Amino acid sequence: MGFFLNYHYYLLSVLLLLPALSYSEDTFTCSRATYYGSPDCLGTPSGACGYGEFGRTVNDANVAGVSRLWKNGTGCGGCYQVRCTVPKLCTDYGVNIVVTDYGEGDHTDFILSPSAYSKLGRPDTADELFAYGVVDVEFRRISCKFKGYKNLMFKVHEHSRFPHYLAIILLYQAGQNEILAVEIWQEDCKEWRGMRRAYGAVWDMPNPPYGSITLRFQVSGSMGMTWIVANNAIPGDWKAGVAYESDIQLT
Repeated sequence: MGFFLNYHYYLLSVLLLLPALSYSEDTFTCSRATYYGSPDCLGTPSGACGYGEFGRTVNDANVAGVSRLWKNGTGCGGCYQVRCTVPKLCTDYGVNIVVTDYGEGDHTDFILSPSAYSKLGRPDTADELFAYGVVDVEFRRISCKFKGYKNLMFKVHEHSRFPHYLAIILLYQAGQNEILAVEIWQEDCKEWRGMRRAYGAVWDMPNPPYGSITLRFQVSGSMGMTWIVANNAIPGDWKAGVAYESDIQLT
């Protein structure tokens, strides 16, 4: 747990000051976008959301770091349609991205993976678009849909230490939903214990209950504001780095 506190202390001290903003699925907002370097054009496994390898490849690597849309980490996993506004270079639709990282650019809302940035442009204008470096865009919030995955998954973070320290990440967060809180059922006390948002999309707890883990999490978005219970979401012999599929589908 000390690793999380030391590594992300400065990042969190800054991010917690950022305001929470919301954007409609029907209305486009004007902004700017840029891209970050990547040797394979994919996302980064070290993104501030804490997704690891998932953040590198999810959504065919069409991912982004954000600033105003970060929402103190609640914005992790959100999906947006982004399209650039240079008629001779840009496609009409643009690209759908998943938020996997925090990043600030030159008055930009999105720092896109090279894969995502290239999809803003027409097939024969990609090089010219990259030469711009920063481009004017419009964006709107959209529902997340993951090809081949419908059920929410709970991944035990690699820095968890069985049985004394548990950190989890929620993957394949469909719809227009944000996770506001996560709690673990403490059977011996017959009460819910809140997990801490360690950083980004990572929730943690020292000395978690023994046995299978039942979770509940508070969702806000296209499903309204509600608590969802995941019974026996994580087995009693959980292992760091393993993702466990639930039967829960967010819409």
